[in-house]
Formats: sequence, C-alpha cells, structure tokens
Amino acid sequence: MNPPYGRELPRWMKKAYEEARDNEALVVCFVPARVDTDWWHRYAAKGEVRFPKGRVKFVGADASAPFPVAIIIFRPRL
Repeated sequence: MNPPYGRELPRWMKKAYEEARDNEALVVCFVPARVDTDWWHRYAAKGEVRFPKGRVKFVGADASAPFPVAIIIFRPRL
C-alpha cells in the first residue's frame, strides 16, 4: 500500500498492522521514514523494516522526494 502521506497515515498504518495480525494478510507498506512519530513506533516498528538506498523519485516529479522512505512488511502469523 502507498497511503496518503498526511494526517490519515496513522490510520492506514494501524489498519495494515491489524489486517496482518488479525486476518492473516500480507501487507507491504511504502511510507515516509518518520521514525520520530507515534505511528512509527506503534505500528511500523513491529513489522520488517527496509530502507531503500537514496531518495525515491516519483513518476512525473521533477525532483526526488524531500524525505527518506521505508518499506514496512507485516506478515501474517502462520
């Protein structure tokens, strides 16, 4: 999932975490690496965290993103 990067992001991360935990879903999240936020520690830190090298450049953008990103993987308990 690539959620909106605004105020709704914590709700998306909560939902992703809960879907993996409660419904045996594999959820892969592409999010800003905001390690100083509450949502990061409540949800993202509980998944597998990957940090892509460098800054991403979104299609159609003139420049790279002004922030680092992370890939968070929530795996179902099997």
